[in-house]
Amino acid sequence: MSTAQQHKVGIIMGSSSDLDVMKKAADALTQFGIESEIAVVSAHRTPEAMVDYAKSAAGKGLRVIIAGAGGAAHLPGMVASLTTLPVIGVPIKSSNSIDGWDSVLSILQMPNGVPVATVALNGAKNAGILAAEIIGAFDEEVAARLSVYKEELKQKVKEMNEGLE
Repeated sequence: MSTAQQHKVGIIMGSSSDLDVMKKAADALTQFGIESEIAVVSAHRTPEAMVDYAKSAAGKGLRVIIAGAGGAAHLPGMVASLTTLPVIGVPIKSSNSIDGWDSVLSILQMPNGVPVATVALNGAKNAGILAAEIIGAFDEEVAARLSVYKEELKQKVKEMNEGLE
């Protein structure tokens, strides 16, 4: 088993309606050979389950938690307050959202001492890539896959420029 397969990222969301967005994080992780688990863990409807998830995450072998939430978006911050693992927040434009701004600001404005890395509104793909970069900081196989990915991005831009001529 490669070292990349030994790392696992938890992907949680406040509602199953967030799955279409959050699946993009899992897809990105798969691209880099990193396993993930996906669960609905609501900060407001199942606070005990959220506490259990956050407190047991490191013991289950998780290395990073990606938490997506819409509306008041308490999930990423509450999870970050309960674990020493890095937490990446994905603000989601939900049906009860104020154009997503409520989610962005709820996740972005964390108090000192409880950091949450925050990506763009519905930016779960970037959350997956960021989680891979965190793991890649101490896993050479993942870092090598990220390097290939970054080169592919450069090539795409080069091709775009060639298409302009």
